Amino acid sequence: MRHVTNGLRIALFSALPLLLLPRPAPAAEPDSTWVDPMKAVHAKFTGKKGTFAQFGDSITVTMAYWSNLEWEKPKGLDDAGAKAIATVKAHMLKDCWQKWKGPDYGSDGGQTIVWAADKIDGWLKKLNPEAALIMFGTNDVGRVKLDTYEAKYRDVVQRCLANGTVVILSTIPPKHGQLDKSKQYSAVVRKLAGEFKLPLIDYEAEILTRRPDDWDGAVVHKGAKNVYDVDTPISADGVHPSAPKKYAGDYSADGLKHNGYGLRTYLTAMTYAAVIDRVLK
Repeated sequence: MRHVTNGLRIALFSALPLLLLPRPAPAAEPDSTWVDPMKAVHAKFTGKKGTFAQFGDSITVTMAYWSNLEWEKPKGLDDAGAKAIATVKAHMLKDCWQKWKGPDYGSDGGQTIVWAADKIDGWLKKLNPEAALIMFGTNDVGRVKLDTYEAKYRDVVQRCLANGTVVILSTIPPKHGQLDKSKQYSAVVRKLAGEFKLPLIDYEAEILTRRPDDWDGAVVHKGAKNVYDVDTPISADGVHPSAPKKYAGDYSADGLKHNGYGLRTYLTAMTYAAVIDRVLK
């Protein structure tokens, strides 16, 4: 999986729903088990308030994820989503929208949790983030054994927490032709979220709940000229989330069913806003 192309780097999204629980399906009510543990972690933090890192692979490094919230005017946003975006914008430093992208900031195409474990000390020293969202696994499927994945992921989480960085975990999106395997890697992420009492974005479950039968663009839109401009949450390459022009900036319930990167941005903002309100403030 390589870095998302420049054509996709003109981003498309903004908005947000409910904080997800560390369980396979979206929760009806926000979890609270992580609040006190993360307050204890944050009490050790010595860096700059408002720093928010996103550690991951091409699904994170692309400007199609997260960056658009800095300037975009979202459509279909409900009151809770509008409040969450306002919370994020009031708290997070401006550099964390677009500048904090690339290998020096913890994200690069084609990378795995093994790379993250090798680099995490350097990122923490350079960035010293108040909070960090971690999502590795799509490249690990078929390349990194499951037990190694879990051990390396646990190590990365522990180092972040020891630094006083509040950690948010995210499951990976379902993967074309390897759904059963990708589910195993997401299960590890849920396990770690429960073990360390961390806020979790269950991205996999959100996609499969919204589109249980037709999430895979590699099947529904096989042969598409622009693999990202499709209306399934996973693009026609079967790996990356989609970024359909028709649903750019649409954070209505319908929009979130069709825009894979938009959904991820939305869930990130909702979860990060809850962390800000309940821990970082």
